[in-house]
Amino acid sequence: MFQDYCPNGLQVEGCNDVRRLIAGVTASQWLVDAAAARGADVLLVHHGYFWKGEDPCITGMKRRRLARLISADVSLLAYHLPLDAHVEFGNNAQLARVLGFVAEGQFGSGPGPKIGCFGTLAQPVAATELAVRIAERLGRAPLHLAGESGMIRRIGWCTGAAQSYLELAADLGLDAFVSGEVSEQTTHVVRERGIHFFAAGHHATERYGVQALGRHLAERFDLAFEYIDIDNPV
Repeated sequence: MFQDYCPNGLQVEGCNDVRRLIAGVTASQWLVDAAAARGADVLLVHHGYFWKGEDPCITGMKRRRLARLISADVSLLAYHLPLDAHVEFGNNAQLARVLGFVAEGQFGSGPGPKIGCFGTLAQPVAATELAVRIAERLGRAPLHLAGESGMIRRIGWCTGAAQSYLELAADLGLDAFVSGEVSEQTTHVVRERGIHFFAAGHHATERYGVQALGRHLAERFDLAFEYIDIDNPV
C-alpha cells in the first residue's frame, strides 16, 4: 500500500463517454486549457490535485483549474507514486528504457513499496559520457555532481524529487544515482560518499510514464490519444 501525498485515480469526474484521452505531467492551468481546447474527455496526469497539507479551500488558482475542467466536462485521472513505481508503465521503468539502464531491483525507505531502482549499464561509461547521454535523450543538460569512480557501471535512479535516496544508493555501493531535483545537502553527500549524482530535471524525468500508460489505455479501450508537453525547466 502506497503512503502517498494525494488521492490516486479519478480526482475530477467529467463526461461518461470517453473517446479522447490526453496526457501530461502536471495538471497546470496551461495543460487543462490545452486539453479542453483539443476536446479531451479525460486528462491523465502524474501530478494532480488535493495534496496533503495544502489549503482545502477552492479559491484562486485551484478554483480556476477546477472550473475549466468542470465546464469542459473533462475527467481528471492522476497517479502519483503508483505511476513512479509501476514495473512496465512507471516513470522509473520508462526512464530506464530511455537512458539504457538495466533494472535489477528496487530500494527505498519507509513503509509501502520501494520506488527507487538500481541496476547496471550494458557497458561501463565515464561520468561525462553519461551526462551527454542524459542531455541528448532528455533534451536538457543535467547537473552533474562528480563522485570518485572513474567509470560508471552500477547505477540507481528515481524520477522527480528523490535526491534524498542518494545515501541509500551509496549504501548499495552504486557508482551513480540519477534523479530529477537536487538539494543543498546533496553536494555534501557526493563529496563525502564518493557517489556521482545527476539532477536531470523533475519534469524531464517524469514525462515518460504518462505517455506509456496513456498509449496502453488508448489501445486497450480504442481511444484517440495525445501527449501534451508543457515545458518546465525544473
